[in-house]
Amino acid sequence: MTDVTTPPAQPAGSSAGPGGGAPAVDFGFAWLGEQLRRSDVGLALGVTAILVVLILPMPTWLLDISLALSITVSVLVLMVVLFIQRPLDFSSFPTVLLITTMLRLSLNLASTRLILANGHEGTAAAGRVIESFGHFVMGGNFVIGLIVFGILVIVNFIVITKGSGRIAEVSARFSLDAMPGKQMAIDADLSAGLINEAEARQRRRTLEDESTFFGAMDGASKFVRGDAVAGLLIVFINIIGGILIGVGQKGLGIAQATHTYTVLTVGDGLVTQIPALIVSTAAGMLVTKSGSAGSTDKALFAQLGGYPRALGLVSVLLVALAIVPGVPAFPFLLLAGTTGYIAWSITRQAAAMEAQRVASALAEAQAAPVAEQPIAQSLQIDTIRLELGYGLLSLINNDKERRLTDQIKALRRQLAGEMGFVMPAVRIQDNLQLSANTYVIRVKEIENGRGELRPGMLLVMDPRGQPIDLAGEATTEPTFGLPAMWIGEALREEAMFRGFTVVDPATVITTHLTEIVKDNMSEMLSYTETQKLLNELDKDHQKLVADVVPTQITVGGIQRVLQNLLGERVSIRDLPTILEGISEACASTRNVGQITEHVRARLARQISESNAGREGYIPLVTLSPEWEQAFAESITGQGDDRQLSMAPSRLQKFITTVRQVFERQAMLGEIPVLLTSPAIRPYVRSIIERFRPATVVMSQNEIHAKAKIKTMAQV
Repeated sequence: MTDVTTPPAQPAGSSAGPGGGAPAVDFGFAWLGEQLRRSDVGLALGVTAILVVLILPMPTWLLDISLALSITVSVLVLMVVLFIQRPLDFSSFPTVLLITTMLRLSLNLASTRLILANGHEGTAAAGRVIESFGHFVMGGNFVIGLIVFGILVIVNFIVITKGSGRIAEVSARFSLDAMPGKQMAIDADLSAGLINEAEARQRRRTLEDESTFFGAMDGASKFVRGDAVAGLLIVFINIIGGILIGVGQKGLGIAQATHTYTVLTVGDGLVTQIPALIVSTAAGMLVTKSGSAGSTDKALFAQLGGYPRALGLVSVLLVALAIVPGVPAFPFLLLAGTTGYIAWSITRQAAAMEAQRVASALAEAQAAPVAEQPIAQSLQIDTIRLELGYGLLSLINNDKERRLTDQIKALRRQLAGEMGFVMPAVRIQDNLQLSANTYVIRVKEIENGRGELRPGMLLVMDPRGQPIDLAGEATTEPTFGLPAMWIGEALREEAMFRGFTVVDPATVITTHLTEIVKDNMSEMLSYTETQKLLNELDKDHQKLVADVVPTQITVGGIQRVLQNLLGERVSIRDLPTILEGISEACASTRNVGQITEHVRARLARQISESNAGREGYIPLVTLSPEWEQAFAESITGQGDDRQLSMAPSRLQKFITTVRQVFERQAMLGEIPVLLTSPAIRPYVRSIIERFRPATVVMSQNEIHAKAKIKTMAQV
C-alpha cells in the first residue's frame, strides 16, 4: 500500500520551494486588474483600443456592445450637461467630444468592414443592433430610411453644429476682448478692499479658464461637423460598394443586393448619427448656457415661469386661436387651460410668499423687546459722522454704481497707504431735521462741512475756471467752493468730451470727507491709536520701540509729535524713521516742538519728494533776510516758554506781502513752498496756517541733498 500525503497549502501568490510540489501558476491577472483600476491607464488603454479598431476586424457581438457603449456615453454626456451649474464645471467637454467622435468613426470603419465582407449573408451580417435600427426606422422601406438618415444629418450638421460652433466662436472672441477690462475690474476691487488676494487670484484663474474653454469649444465644434461629413461619405461608399460586391462577387440580384446593403448601411448610419446628434445637442446646450447660473432646468423654468403675465397672455392667444374657424379647438384649449393655470398658480404663490415675508417681519418686530439704551452710550462721541437727508439714502443702497460705503472703505485704505494714518470708522445715519438733499460731516460732534446734492444727476466742473455752457442747475462745489453745475446723465459723454470734470453725488461726499479728514488728522490721532501703531510695528522694530518708550519719551509724547506732523500733512507711515529721530532728539531736549523739527529733518527725502512738482523740482519762495531777522528777534523766552512776540502792524504787513506773492505765483500756475531757516520755521508756520493753511512751510534742513529746487520769488 502506498501512503499518499497531501502537501501543505501554499499562501496565495507564492510558489512551492524545492521539494514542495509544483509551483503555483500566475498569469498576471492580479497585476492587470490593478492597472485597469487606475484611471490614467484605463483611459490610455481605451484610446488605444479605439485606434486598434481602425486596423483589426471586430466580431459582430463586440460591435453590438461597442455601439451600445457609444449610445450610453452620448446620453451620459447630455445628462451631465443638463445638470451642471456652469459651463466650466464640464471643462473637459472638448476632450470628451474628440474621444466620442473617434469612437463613432472607428465603429463606422468596423461596421463597414463587416457590411462589405458579410453583407451577402443577410441583414444580420453587421450585428443585431444595426439590423434592428435599420428595420425599425425604415419600416421595411429603404427609401424612408435614406430620407430619415439625411434629415438627421442635416439637423445635426446645418442646424445644431453650425449654431453651437458660431456661439462658441463669438463667445471665445468676446471673452478674449473683455479679458483686459475684467482684469482691471478685479484689480480695482482688490485695491478698494472689496476682495482679498486669494479671491482675486481665484477670479483671475476663472477668467483664464473661461477664455480657454470657449476657445477649445470653438475648435471642438469642427469635430462634429467633420463627423457628419464623414457619415455621409461612408453611407454613400457602403451602398455603392455593397451593391457592386453583392452583384459582381457574391452573385446576388440587383434588387436583393440593393435592399440588403441599404438596410445595413442606413442602420449603421443611424446607429452612429443618433449618438452624434445627442452629443451635438449637448455641445449646443453647453455653449448657450454661458450666461445662466444653476442647472439647465432651473435656469429655463425660473426664467420662463418667472413672468406670470406672459403666461396669461399666451393663454389668451391660444383661446383666440381655438375659436378660429377650421382650427381644431381641443389641443389649443387644452394648452390654454394649462398655461392659464400655471400663471394663476405662480401669481398666487408669489402673493403668499410676500404675505408670509411681511408677517414674519412683523412677528420679529413685535417679538423683539425694546431694549433701553444704556446711558453710557450717550457719553460716547463719534470721531467722524456723516448725516444724510432722507433723499440721499439711495447713495447707500445703490446697486447700479459703487455705493458710498464702498468708496469710504477705499478712502480708508488710501489714507493708510499715503499718510500712515488709520482713519476711524465713519458712522452714517439719517437726519430728518436736514433737508432731503443735504449732508453734514461732523468731527467729534462738531460740524465741519455740509453740502447739497442732486441724486441721479452729475456734478460738472471746469478745471480751467471757464463758464459751463451746458443745460443744468448752477451750484457751488462744496469741498473747494468752485463754481459747478448739476447735469443729467444723458449729458455725461458731452461733458467729458469738452474736458470737464464729471463726478457723481457719492464721489462729491467722498472728496469732501477726504479733505475734512486730512485737515483734522491730528485731532483724530488718539492715544489709543498711537499705541496701536506702535504695537503693529513688525518684530524687527519692536526693540526700537522698547528703547524709546518709556525711558526717553512717553506714548503721549510720541502722540504729540505725530499730531504735529499730521497737522502739516506729513505722512507718518515711515514710523521707524520717526522713532529714530525722536530717540536722537531726546538726547538733547524734551521740547516736543524741537523734537518735531528734528524728525522733519530726518524725513527730508519724503518731504522733498511730496512737494516736488510734475517737472521734478521744488518751487520755492524764500524768506528775505530782513524778515528772517525780524522773526528771530521777535522770539522771546527760553526752552518750552519760547514764543513769537511781533507787533500786530508788522504781522499784518507780513501777511499782506505773503498773500500777494503767492497769489502772483498761483496766476502763473505754480504752488510754491515757503522756505525759512530751521529756527523760525514753526513760528512762521503758525502765522501762515491762519490765512493760507494749504501752504507748505519748509526749513533748509528739510530740503534733501539730491532734491532739485527752483526759486520762484522772495518775500
